[in-house]
Amino acid sequence: MENNIIFKGIMPALVSPINDDGTLRKDVTKKLVKWLMSQGISGLYICGSTGEGLVLRKETRMELLETVLDTVEGKIPVISHIGAINLETTVELTKHASKVGAAGVSSIPPIYYPYTEDDVVDYYKTICDNSTVPMLMYGIANAGTKLSFSVVERVMKASPLAVGLKWTYPDYFTLGRIKDLNNGNINVINGPDEMLICGLAMGADAGIGTTYNLMPKLYVELFNKFNEGKIDEARFIQHKVNVVTNVLLNHVCLPATKAILNKMGFEVGNCVRPLKAISEEETEQMLKEMHNVIDFNNQVIN
Repeated sequence: MENNIIFKGIMPALVSPINDDGTLRKDVTKKLVKWLMSQGISGLYICGSTGEGLVLRKETRMELLETVLDTVEGKIPVISHIGAINLETTVELTKHASKVGAAGVSSIPPIYYPYTEDDVVDYYKTICDNSTVPMLMYGIANAGTKLSFSVVERVMKASPLAVGLKWTYPDYFTLGRIKDLNNGNINVINGPDEMLICGLAMGADAGIGTTYNLMPKLYVELFNKFNEGKIDEARFIQHKVNVVTNVLLNHVCLPATKAILNKMGFEVGNCVRPLKAISEEETEQMLKEMHNVIDFNNQVIN
């Protein structure tokens, strides 16, 4: 593509509001998306790690994408993570995302088996061959398969629809090298919430994160302060949100995030089993630990 830097700013990795039987809570999804949009976000990333895409039914993933697209009404871009345990499902989700109007698709590398670099490049090329929208790679340690510098370089050359990646490794040296690829014409998005300012300092164009669901306005402010050159103010906000992130990480981050959202008035439900729900007592304790930084009770949506 002529200009690969398509996605910029703060893009929450949307949690998936679901019932215990795995079906989508459409009304809650719409409510949460509308609130996030009111906080100044630049886009949404759905069905990734935060969105539990790998453990949701294919049909639920499709319904979630369509619901989010209907809600945003084209006002912000929506990126759909289409990675799955098998390539057939990935291709089907890619075609669906292209058809219904996603702004882009994204995927972790193929997982579980010891794939070669050639395998990984072929995987991403297959996605691009079945897509009509831009594609972002997604590097994260949980996948098991490493998204290396050379893989990124090769994929970027393999298809004009490969525009960049979401980088959720703590290796900011390599992120900086990646940002230099293609004369800088590569869309690099920071993944680790707690190190957004580090990613921006190394050239990231945007941030995608879990805790953006809870504190979107603070992350938007952090991003804006950094780009205005107010680095000390941006660093202060990063330290502030990191207090909350640390509390969540002292539990299991995703169930803890959903528990806080439930308390905020968004009945997103629990995570897909066997991830265990956070108890009422644990949730109240988390809220107490976060209170000195941010009062989520003031953000309750009626």
